[in-house]
Amino acid sequence: MADIALRKIVLGVTGGVAAYKAAELTRELLRNGFDVQVVMTAAARGFVTPETFQALSANPVYTDMWDTRIRDNMAHIELSRGRDAIVVAPATADFIAKLAHGLADDLLSALCLARACPLIIAPAMNREMWDNAATRRNIDQLTRDGVAILGPASGDQACGEVGMGRMVEATEIAEAVAIFLAPKLLRGTRVLVTAGPTFEAIDAVRGITNQSSGKMGYAVARAAREAGASVTLVTGPTSLAAPLGVQRVDVVSARDMFDAVKKNVGAADIYISVAAVGDYHVVNPRAQKIKKDGRNLKLELAPNPDILAWVASRPRPPFCVGFAAESEKLLEHGEAKRRAKKVPLLAANLVQLAIGADENEITLLDDKGAHPLARAPKEHIARQLIGHVARLYKAKPSRRKP
Repeated sequence: MADIALRKIVLGVTGGVAAYKAAELTRELLRNGFDVQVVMTAAARGFVTPETFQALSANPVYTDMWDTRIRDNMAHIELSRGRDAIVVAPATADFIAKLAHGLADDLLSALCLARACPLIIAPAMNREMWDNAATRRNIDQLTRDGVAILGPASGDQACGEVGMGRMVEATEIAEAVAIFLAPKLLRGTRVLVTAGPTFEAIDAVRGITNQSSGKMGYAVARAAREAGASVTLVTGPTSLAAPLGVQRVDVVSARDMFDAVKKNVGAADIYISVAAVGDYHVVNPRAQKIKKDGRNLKLELAPNPDILAWVASRPRPPFCVGFAAESEKLLEHGEAKRRAKKVPLLAANLVQLAIGADENEITLLDDKGAHPLARAPKEHIARQLIGHVARLYKAKPSRRKP
């Protein structure tokens, strides 16, 4: 799979109050592995300085059509060459009008007109400006021209009014750009992912759970969506927001998760079991809170269903991917789990490195051996995993779905 970390974009910043959000967007794009080249309009410099974006992006910032740092003073030509997309955020009503009518009176508008790559814009303006018939015509024209429009959102505005026109949040823009540009290696496939911990009730307020944050499973779901798959995410209790474009199914206990998997697995081409499913549940959980009386409390525990093993043992199973969180003998225990559950691919990681962290370091185990993935943000690890899954899935002599 082509690595999203190699992707390069131009981030255009125009003169709206939301320009300050472009600084956060720069950081989000970098966190997602993009190389970011910022180009600002003169009006944008009234809100945020070029030095801010230079410090954040580690690249020089361009504002002048005749910048002598560019070969032959052709900044409006050279800056888009070799870039995978131009993202304009915020895109003001004025700049949208320029784009719709092909005007090119400054560096950024000329760059958009002379581009050889996709254009993505995130509008940001007052609600009346957004609803104005002229803006609606301009947006319709850009849509017909193939420009991708992200937002706007509804909410409080800098002018004190409330309504449509807010620039969508930086995290959502970065996620949408990643999806837009990612190679669609799983286009047309349906992927079912489990993520997060499970919670087994002891009484009305207490329960047995684990320290899983769900971050790895959510990253895998997002990477599968980026790769063009239709993704269903069955998730235990977490505080995470569902990735853009992913269908989310919330569950609590291991048996809840098993029920949700059984309902959705029949439509899945690929099943990725990332969730940290509890091994046991309390046999007789109390409906009310157990009062403390100074005596020892004994709980009877019964094993939970092995969801991955059940899916893999179906007569016509999807392509199954398991996860193994181990505290020692990673490869030995991981490979033993893969063979016991009869899955073609298993991702093994050490719990002390992965649980709750933003980074991970895993080893992929398949019929050809071990494939270590160096420590990196979980989003990057997830994209590498999905690339490996896509290669193995497509190499199968006969896939489950006709």
